[in-house]
Amino acid sequence: MAEQNQTEKERRKKRTEKPVVKQREWKKKKEEIRHKLKGVFVKKAQNTVKQNKLELLVTIVERGKAEYYIDVLQAYEVNMQCVALGHGTADAKTLGILGLSETEKAVIFSVIQENKIPDAMRTLEEKFATIKNGKGIAYTLPFDSVIGTLIYGFLSNNRMAVKESKA
Repeated sequence: MAEQNQTEKERRKKRTEKPVVKQREWKKKKEEIRHKLKGVFVKKAQNTVKQNKLELLVTIVERGKAEYYIDVLQAYEVNMQCVALGHGTADAKTLGILGLSETEKAVIFSVIQENKIPDAMRTLEEKFATIKNGKGIAYTLPFDSVIGTLIYGFLSNNRMAVKESKA
């Protein structure tokens, strides 16, 4: 009877015993899982930022043409534009050489998505060449960062980002 109880106890013990995982193996598996999870979260964050980079488009035109060029740029989902009035300092001889007539200018600062810049620049170049007294200069400057998702959503004209942030 004593032998039977002892063998029965051994059987129960074997059933309830779990395989022992060495501590090193456990740590290794834990690190692998952390690394995989870390990669998933980092990749998501990187992808969303890279898709819609913003740049500052600076356009310098004659004051009388500023409204026209603001309307032209609006077609490229430019959500924020600011106009500063400028005055050139070149003398009449230099203006004649450059083919410019007026020294009073408007400087248009527009925030535009990086993927829309080539089309916008082509259109501006075409307008500068074809419109009477419509000559101008346009160039872009990259943004390194924008603070806040609401501001980024507004500047990139991404209404979905603004709605998600409010919810």
